[in-house]
Amino acid sequence: MIMNRRSFMLLAGTAIFVHPALAADTAEIIYFGGPIITIDDANPRAEAVAVKGGRIVAVGPAAEVMKLKGADTKLVDLAGKTMVPGFVDAHGHIIIGGIQALSANLLPPPDGPGANITTIQNTLREWWEANKEVVEKVNLIIGFGYDQSQLKELRHPDRNDLDAVSKDIPVVIVHQSGHLGALNSKALELINYTADTPDPVGGVIQRQPGGKEPNGVLEETAFLVAAPKILKDVGPNGLKVFAEAGAELWSSFGYTTVQEGRAIPSLCKVMEAVGAEGKFKVDVVAYPDALVDRDYIKENAGTTYKNRYRLGGAKLSIDGSPQGFTAWRDRPYYAPVGNYPPGYVGYSAAPPEKFIETMEWAFANNIQTITHANGEAASDLLIAAIANATAKHGKGDRRHVLIHGQFEREDQVDSFVKLGVIPSLFPMHTYYWGDWHREHTVGPGLADNISPTGWYLKRGAIFTSHHDAPVAFPNSMRILDATVTRRSRSGDIIGPAQRVSVDAGLKALTLWAAYHHFEENDKGSIEKGKLADLVILSDDPTAVDPETLDQLEIVETIKEGQSIYVRGKKKADLIRKGNKDLLNTAMYELFKQIYVQFEVERLPQSYQTEDVRAQAAANYEGCAATLMLPRLFGLPPEGAEVASGD
Repeated sequence: MIMNRRSFMLLAGTAIFVHPALAADTAEIIYFGGPIITIDDANPRAEAVAVKGGRIVAVGPAAEVMKLKGADTKLVDLAGKTMVPGFVDAHGHIIIGGIQALSANLLPPPDGPGANITTIQNTLREWWEANKEVVEKVNLIIGFGYDQSQLKELRHPDRNDLDAVSKDIPVVIVHQSGHLGALNSKALELINYTADTPDPVGGVIQRQPGGKEPNGVLEETAFLVAAPKILKDVGPNGLKVFAEAGAELWSSFGYTTVQEGRAIPSLCKVMEAVGAEGKFKVDVVAYPDALVDRDYIKENAGTTYKNRYRLGGAKLSIDGSPQGFTAWRDRPYYAPVGNYPPGYVGYSAAPPEKFIETMEWAFANNIQTITHANGEAASDLLIAAIANATAKHGKGDRRHVLIHGQFEREDQVDSFVKLGVIPSLFPMHTYYWGDWHREHTVGPGLADNISPTGWYLKRGAIFTSHHDAPVAFPNSMRILDATVTRRSRSGDIIGPAQRVSVDAGLKALTLWAAYHHFEENDKGSIEKGKLADLVILSDDPTAVDPETLDQLEIVETIKEGQSIYVRGKKKADLIRKGNKDLLNTAMYELFKQIYVQFEVERLPQSYQTEDVRAQAAANYEGCAATLMLPRLFGLPPEGAEVASGD
């Protein structure tokens, strides 16, 4: 059964004041002294919250809740700060995000400290000092985003500069473009680059002045071939570290439930292992790619966590990136930048008949799907596939999810609502790429309706908002800001009619996202009996100027009554020094170029042309990075074909 907004609130809204029968009981923790936004329409505000055994035992007026105070009850004064429910990640990729979390930010000012080689060296040393345990496990010091054109020295850091950081641990720094990198002597030794190593086709190994010894700077294929060798040395244990770090990074933005939105079985086993070791402080939901191994999904999907991990359902992908002109549209792109033929509309990432058949398999096995669809033609296919499967297997309560839905027609919104599809939209696009969409992808008219949150609310339907990290940073307050204001980088408002209230924006991050995951009975609102998943914000988002929502800070994140993040006490600060909203494109570009290299090197030499490389680059979208991780980190290969199954 699909939940429209009205029926959802009838079920979710129940009174949560203290029952007299609880008066003799005592709470472990009582929070008070600041605004408490419950996200419960029946009782939207409270003065205090009591917690025991990881769950909320009372919420309401302070005088009533304080009746549960005992001799050992911990009292937490919010001191005017605001409490909201823990955020539920509607779509992201924590393992790749963990790689970014465990790398030093070397971007030039104002986005980072990379003004000169000395500051790069110092930043790497600071990062190493703050992450000693991680460095010992992965045997690698890595930084992203330096730009020699912005350095005082106007040159690349070389092996000598990086040897000054460490001679014993491999050090790798990635250029902002992702096409180049610099390595210390230990990293060069690891990949066996010597004076006798020839330049590969399409790349350059820069040499020491007057000789043939590599100076540490590698260009294009020389770097793209080397990077996987370095990461492979990190190995599967490194992936476990990255998964843990990704979950920790998400918690610093208030998330108590996080998502790996395109996994494969070997990565699921990595996350299972992290959970078994007790390393996840938040709940982790994974959605493996249905075109890799159906049987694994069928055997493991469920709604119960084990060691804070579960497999939620199946991931499907129809098309690519709207800003990269690979989303599959129903009309030509407005003014695409690049060598595109007249009338170019993008394309599907998989044969439509394969997608329709896979969706029918999901319905037959009662498996939830989350489907990446950006363009109008992609949404048409998703609608057709779900309508076909519904006709054969009934509607049920599967809660199939549209991921992204950037370019939708209004008739498609009607169809999604009718079919019970939950839209997980990407309003952050209005900030990061709104101007680009207006000028190049869809034009000024249609740009107003990207991520059409307003259309769904007008129909009484719910939606969720996501970040798709590491495509964007998992900054919950940036998501809220973009969902409410839709203001672009240039300051324009992209679609005034699609703006929603702060209350709706908060529900998209909490209660509606919990419903999206079949977890609305335990999460998403501050109600008696639910898990004590809570966030403390620096101010009340409903009281501040909406234009300043992105400036709100996460003060503390609480998972089942346990504090798992406190502002100012986390290692992750180093990756975004001076920039809480860092989008470090160097990592994205590196993985994109490695993907291109992998695709091209599979072809005969005569086919390895610049046009083919360009096409491979156009095919890449952020989720594809996850599928490369087993190869990059030395995990067993996955089967490329769909596994047999009903």
